[in-house]
Amino acid sequence: MLDRNVNAEPSETRLAALSQESPVDAYFSADVETDGPIPGPYSMLSFALVFAGSFDGRRFTRPKNYEKTFYRELKPISDQFQIEALQVNGLNRDRLIVEGVAPSQAMTEASRWIRGVSGRAKPVLVAYPLSFDWTWLYWYFVRFSEDGSPFGYSRCFDLKTALSIKGALPIAASGRSQLRDSLRSKRAHTHHALDDAIEQAEIFANVFEWEGVGGGTY
Repeated sequence: MLDRNVNAEPSETRLAALSQESPVDAYFSADVETDGPIPGPYSMLSFALVFAGSFDGRRFTRPKNYEKTFYRELKPISDQFQIEALQVNGLNRDRLIVEGVAPSQAMTEASRWIRGVSGRAKPVLVAYPLSFDWTWLYWYFVRFSEDGSPFGYSRCFDLKTALSIKGALPIAASGRSQLRDSLRSKRAHTHHALDDAIEQAEIFANVFEWEGVGGGTY
C-alpha cells in the first residue's frame, strides 16, 4: 500500500533530490472562467493555477499552504460570447477588452511560472472535472505560449475519475455533490478562478490521501 504520509510537510530539497533519481509529479490545480463552451469561437476570460502538492510514487506531500498561485484575466479573442456564461462568472467582458492581459503574454508567463515551481519534477494539471479546464488551457498554451504546454499533451489528473475509483462510484455519480464531508474543502465555491483553484487543491489532497472504500486500493 502506498505511504501517503498525510501529515508530512513539503520539502523542496527532498523533491529536487528525488526527481534526480526517478520521476516526480508536481501537481497544479487549475480553474478557468470563460464566455462560452469551447476555445476559439469563444474566449477564456480568466484562469488560475495553484501548486497542489507532489508525489514520488510512494509518498504524496501536500503544501503547507496554498500561496504558490498564478492568476490572470485575459483579453477576449473573439466577438462571440454567451450571456449565461458571463452571468455565472461575473466578469466584465468590456473591461477585459481594454484591461485584460494579452493571451500570448499570459500563457507564456504561466508556462514559465509552472516550470519554475516544478523544478525538475514533471508538472501535472489537476481539475474537477478535467475535461473542461484541460481543453481550454491546453488549447491556449499551444496556441499562445512561446514555450507550448508545460503539461505536454497528456500529463493531467481528473479528480472526478479518482473519486469514482476510490469511492466505487459510477462516473455519473462522482460529481462534487457526491463528495463526503471529509473530502470537501471548507472554502466556498465562488466562480472566481483563484478561489476555486485553491478550493479544488484542498479537495485534491483530501482525495489523494483518502484510502477509499476498498481500504487503500485505487
